[in-house]
Amino acid sequence: MGITIQNITGNTAMVIWPKMASCVDSFYSIMYHPNWNSMLSSYSRKSFQKEERVPTSRSSFVVENLTPLTRYIMCVTCQSANPSSDQCRVFNTLERDPASASNTKKELALGIWLTSSILLLIIAAILLYGCLHLLCRRRRERLQEQNRTSKQDSGEAWTKSVAYTSEEFRRQRQVMQDTEEKHPGGIQLATIIENPSACNEPVMSTSKSHE
Repeated sequence: MGITIQNITGNTAMVIWPKMASCVDSFYSIMYHPNWNSMLSSYSRKSFQKEERVPTSRSSFVVENLTPLTRYIMCVTCQSANPSSDQCRVFNTLERDPASASNTKKELALGIWLTSSILLLIIAAILLYGCLHLLCRRRRERLQEQNRTSKQDSGEAWTKSVAYTSEEFRRQRQVMQDTEEKHPGGIQLATIIENPSACNEPVMSTSKSHE
């Protein structure tokens, strides 16, 4: 068929074949396999690792995802049958393509950056939640302490008020007792002084009787 392999890189290769008017099928079958050994393997379709089907309107195809520094055999047939030796070519892939290696490094760096960003976001969210939880807990404890202090102040004020009232009552009672001890007739004398008419009436009646 005059098959040629061109543009070989570490991961790709282009296979070109002439169009055949005698091909009655609607597609070309492109088969390839790595590490081919013609002494141990036969040209059987089952022996090939990959098979691609291309419309008969095309006469070239780019095979991708090859392994660098690997010996491949590639065959092209115009029918779904086992290929013959004149329909196959053997070629070796090159080292890894620098552009492909650069893309791989970029993808790896991008994956690492995305993973690091996600981890940082998770850590930041955990820290923020912990800080908010701690602030809420401290605020709750502060409010409880203020309520406890207010209750203690109210209790102390009530205790002081009761103590002051009791002390005042005791002092007044002591003053009354001291007054009674010093002036036992003070209450009666005050009663007489407050009611002088009670003393004047008998005097006036006595004067009339003398008259």
